[in-house]
Amino acid sequence: MLNVGVIGYGYWGPNIVRNFNSIEATRVHLICDGNQHALNRAQKAHPHINTTTTWQDVISSPDIDIVAVITPVSTHFELAKKALENGKHIFVEKPFTATVAQAEELIELAEKKNLKIMVDHTFIFTGAVRKMKQLIADAILGDLYYYDSVRVNLGLFQKDVNVIWDLAPHDFSIMDYLIEERPVAISASGKAHLNEMEDTAYITVHFANNMIAHFNVNWLSPVKLRTTLVGGEKKMLVWNDLEADEKLKIYDKGVDVKNKEGVYNLLVSYRSGDMWAPKVQQIEALKMEAEYFANCIVNGETPINDGHAGLRIVKMLESCNESLKDSGRMVYL
Repeated sequence: MLNVGVIGYGYWGPNIVRNFNSIEATRVHLICDGNQHALNRAQKAHPHINTTTTWQDVISSPDIDIVAVITPVSTHFELAKKALENGKHIFVEKPFTATVAQAEELIELAEKKNLKIMVDHTFIFTGAVRKMKQLIADAILGDLYYYDSVRVNLGLFQKDVNVIWDLAPHDFSIMDYLIEERPVAISASGKAHLNEMEDTAYITVHFANNMIAHFNVNWLSPVKLRTTLVGGEKKMLVWNDLEADEKLKIYDKGVDVKNKEGVYNLLVSYRSGDMWAPKVQQIEALKMEAEYFANCIVNGETPINDGHAGLRIVKMLESCNESLKDSGRMVYL
C-alpha cells in the first residue's frame, strides 16, 4: 500500500484526501495546512489521520510515498521539487507550475530519480471526456474543423492568477487529451475590470492542419456555462457538463461541398440528420485518477497526465500572458 501526504486542505484538498483514502492501493498518512481552521475540519472529517501545519513534516517523512501538492500555483515548484528530492512521487494540482522553466526542471529531476509525476487534470477521467476521446479516435466526427469551449460563471475571483490561469487549464488539458495534433500558435485578449487581474478573456488556438480552437473564460457571467462544441467533417458534438443526464449529444449535421470546374461552380449542400445522445459512464473522475496513478507507480508506467502533459498546458498559459501583454499578438508555441 502507498502512503499519501496531502499538502493543502482548502477547497480541493478534502476531495483529494477522500478519494486517495477510498481506494485499496493508497491511504492518506498525513494532512498539512498552514491554517489551523482547515486542519480542524480535516480532523473532524478524518479523526484517524494525523495533521500538521508544517509542510516539511510531509516531505521528510520516511513513511510517505506520494506527496499531493494542493496549494496555490506559486508554491507548486518549491514543494514539488523538495518532494522529488526526498524520493517522493508527486501529484500536483493544476496548473503544474507557474512557469515553463519550473515545469522542465521538475520533469528532469523526476526522470533522474525515476519518480512519477501526475498533474491533476481531473476532467480527462470523466465519463463524458473519455467517450469524446473514443468518438474522435473512431473517426465518428471525421476530420476535425473546430473546437469551441465556454467556461463562465460569476466568481470565484483569485488574488494571484488571472481568469485564464484559473479556468483555462481545465479546457486546455481536455483539448490536449482529445486531440493528438499539437497546437502551433495561440493568441489571447482580455480585460481586468475589478483589479489588475484579467477577469474576462478570449483565447484562439491554431493548428497546422487548419483546425482552430476558441476558448471563452469569464468570472463576470450572470449565468454558469460549461459547454464544448467539436465540429467535424461528418458529425458535430456538443458537451454540456451541467446537464444531469444527456451530457453529450451527437448531431448528424454538416456541410457538403462539391466543386466543379471554376470557383463560381462551387456547390454547397447542408446536411441535417438525427441527433443521438451516447451513454456516458457515471464515475467519480478523481477516484479513477487516484487509482490510475497508484497503478502507474506500481507497474512502472507513465501517466497520460504526466509532467510533460502539465508542461504543454503551462506553455499555453504562459504564451497567453505574453499575448495579453502585447494586445493579442499571436505567439508561436
